[in-house]
Amino acid sequence: MTPPDTAAATATATSPQLSAAPGRFGSLGPVGLVLAGGISVQFGGALAVTLMPRAGALGVVALRLLVAAVVLLVVCRPRLRGHSRTDWGTVVVFGVTMAAMNGLFYQAVDRIPLGPAVTLEVLGPLALSVFASRRALNLLWAGLALAGVFLLSAGGGGEGHGGDGGGGFGALDPTGVAFALGAGVMWAAYIVFSARTGRRFPQADGLALAMAVGALLFLPLGLAESGTKLADPVTLSLGAAVAVLSSVLPYTLELLALRRLPASTFAILMSLEPAVAATAGFLILDQALTSTQAAAIALVVAASMGAVRTQVGRGKRVKAAVPEA
Repeated sequence: MTPPDTAAATATATSPQLSAAPGRFGSLGPVGLVLAGGISVQFGGALAVTLMPRAGALGVVALRLLVAAVVLLVVCRPRLRGHSRTDWGTVVVFGVTMAAMNGLFYQAVDRIPLGPAVTLEVLGPLALSVFASRRALNLLWAGLALAGVFLLSAGGGGEGHGGDGGGGFGALDPTGVAFALGAGVMWAAYIVFSARTGRRFPQADGLALAMAVGALLFLPLGLAESGTKLADPVTLSLGAAVAVLSSVLPYTLELLALRRLPASTFAILMSLEPAVAATAGFLILDQALTSTQAAAIALVVAASMGAVRTQVGRGKRVKAAVPEA
């Protein structure tokens, strides 16, 4: 599902030679990086739903983290020496956060449909944007996006691995809802520690090390649930595709974006995830969009565009206020 040129771009982004070729991903701008990562992760999530009957929820997470860790470690070849205790503490917490976020989310989509699961999960980044923002206008965009998220939930998420998507949140499995909300909390933490890791480690070295931490933590859980099923060639191939789409590509793009984009703006952009998830569900899981879902998508797109325009306008004003040397 990933075009060859996209895979090559991912390898370039995670390689030590990134600084020598800033025009590859940098030409997209931080907003473009976030949007590309969101599309990749949601299509990877839809593919993961189709893999769960073969490997189980924990098995899929273990495969995703393990393959992603191997790819990033081989490509990035991160340096292990020369880092402070604080650096290592940051990357370990980042890895734990990624493992928890993935584990909770896949437990959620094992019980409830993909659309409502992502809708609930995105409440974490939205809450982060509200608490982190210092501008009243950003609170307005966050509120508009939140309205769209709840409207999307009211429209149902279509059919998914976790059951039917009709009836809004009231018809969802309470345990699945709790897992999705927990994943949202971890998503907010991921945003914070991804930004910190990006500032402390060159290129994608911190991401590679954190992914290895997450894989080591989750592998015993995946083996306990799925055992030898994880060694099946078809399962391994699908797991590798999920890892590239859901971990390697989006996490690299988001880490690069967070070096140039405030966490509050990044979090508001994450409100697009339910819309992307609905599209991925339609194309891969045969989930049709309702008129209510279409209206919800319009709201979250408007909120995201407003947040971006606010941030760009603020940047231009700050630049104009700085006198030339």
